[in-house]
Order: sequence, then C-alpha cells, then structure tokens
Amino acid sequence: MKYKIKTGDEVVVIAGAHKGQRGKVLEVMREKQRVVIEGINMIKRHRKATKENDPDAGIVEREGSIHYSNIMKADRFDSRQSA
Repeated sequence: MKYKIKTGDEVVVIAGAHKGQRGKVLEVMREKQRVVIEGINMIKRHRKATKENDPDAGIVEREGSIHYSNIMKADRFDSRQSA
C-alpha cells in the first residue's frame, strides 16, 4: 500500500471518537498501518519507579495510535469542504 501521509503532515481525523480534530503526524507505523498524531487519542500509562526519586514514575499521558484509514490530509479535507 502506498502511504501519502508522512511525518510532519497536518491531518484531520475523519472517523472515530476524535472525528474532526486536527493535529501534526508524529510517527507513521507502516507495518501496523497506524499513525500517531500530536494531541489526539491521549492515553494514560502507569510507570513504576525503578529507582528512588525517579522523575518518570507515576501516571504518564501520551498519544496513542490511530488507524491510517481514519485520517485525511488537512489540505485535502479543506478542499472537500469548500467544494
């Protein structure tokens, strides 16, 4: 499958719980057909402290991945809306 979305592109979510939200692509996982978008699909992970006074311990919030078929490039989305 040819991917037209690359890291750094601005995209719009066109399906799912985050429909209509925009963000910049942080990572493209081609083998899993998923992308990570800045500020969208935020998930919480609990990190255990491995050392005393570990600054990374606690609840960490980060972006989860979204399937490639649920996004569209923002410039293409804008041209669809104006037509």
